Amino acid sequence: MIHDIMPDTEEHLMETMRTAYIGFDPTADSLHIGNLVPIMLLAFFQRCGHQPVALVGGATGMIGDPSGKSSERNLLDEDSLRHNQECVRQQLSQFLDFDSGAPNEAIMANNYDWMKDFSFLDFIRDVGKHITVNYMMAKDSVKNRIAGEGTDGMSFTEFTYQLVQGYDFLHLYKEYDCTLQMGGSDQWGNITTGTELIRRIGGGKGFALTCPLITKSDGSKFGKSEGGNIWLDAKRTSPYKFYQYWLNSSDEDAEKYIRIFTFLDQETIEDLIKEHREQPHMRLLQKKLAEEVTITVHSEADHENAVKASNILFGRSTSDDLKGLDEETFLDVFDGVPQAQLPLSEIVRGLDIIGALAEKSGFLKSNGEARRALKENSISVNKEKVDEGYRISQNDLINQKFVLLQRGKKNYFIIKAVK
Repeated sequence: MIHDIMPDTEEHLMETMRTAYIGFDPTADSLHIGNLVPIMLLAFFQRCGHQPVALVGGATGMIGDPSGKSSERNLLDEDSLRHNQECVRQQLSQFLDFDSGAPNEAIMANNYDWMKDFSFLDFIRDVGKHITVNYMMAKDSVKNRIAGEGTDGMSFTEFTYQLVQGYDFLHLYKEYDCTLQMGGSDQWGNITTGTELIRRIGGGKGFALTCPLITKSDGSKFGKSEGGNIWLDAKRTSPYKFYQYWLNSSDEDAEKYIRIFTFLDQETIEDLIKEHREQPHMRLLQKKLAEEVTITVHSEADHENAVKASNILFGRSTSDDLKGLDEETFLDVFDGVPQAQLPLSEIVRGLDIIGALAEKSGFLKSNGEARRALKENSISVNKEKVDEGYRISQNDLINQKFVLLQRGKKNYFIIKAVK
């Protein structure tokens, strides 16, 4: 998990309990799995006896960070930032201990609290004079942005970002004796600006540690799916979809992810990898990875439901299993499956299976095709085989509104009852 580390950092951490921080962007009310690497860094740090500080960038969120980005962020008002901060704290509390009263319990801070009353004149006098433009221009994040094709250059607002982030490190150094800043490898330039301010203004020594930016073996971006980001908030990404993301990892990625995103010990991980390599078709590694991360971010119950939902699509399951799914998970499991709407009253009266398969839904092309399929015993209603005499009734409704038709193993269709 280490990309760059400043000399003497390890010795510094071995001496006594230290305080370290990582900054999180508060421009959304949820973190996503792209944030999991820095979150895990803080979590491992706390488990080793050190004190983590999760810094929400309320002030820097109002500016925008140029590192690796080609355009500025949308700027948020204070109420939105406070709301987002509370949501982020709730998610981080799944990984970090904020409330036990232990000497190394985690601290949540927001740089807006110390930047809001800092006037521009005070800032350029007290902070700006200590860092030269030459020093700032030499940073890769600045050079890449200025030299980037198709951009309009870099605004002064963005250019000052590293000074503001550097001042955060100085402030936390003075306030909490925070001597280490961690983050993604794209943050090295901003972090070292902070260590420079601690040396020049604080008369002390700050340390830096960055982790690699995670990539997928197929070259696609980690943390993204067809629907966009994989969020930690269950309202944005359901636990089922979250579980599926990890379950669908390639063998190569799963070996890497299980070391980074779980708290399993080294021996357990090495045994799992060995077992997986002997029986890759069992996907033991992916299942354990998906289990560990889903339970940590969500809960054991969410993991169990996700496994049940996965079995409905890929394994043996019953009508009762289907009816146990909540509406959101049902729609996630059968995402993209064609649907037809029918009046609820028709289903309450009883709907003959041939009409349901053909004329009423269009799932099959004709009544003749429906009869043939039924004679072949290839038709199921809610995962249970039916014959030509079957009538769909209100008892078949999942969540009082869906009926799942199936021909063969993989051909699905949904009837949605509407009032």
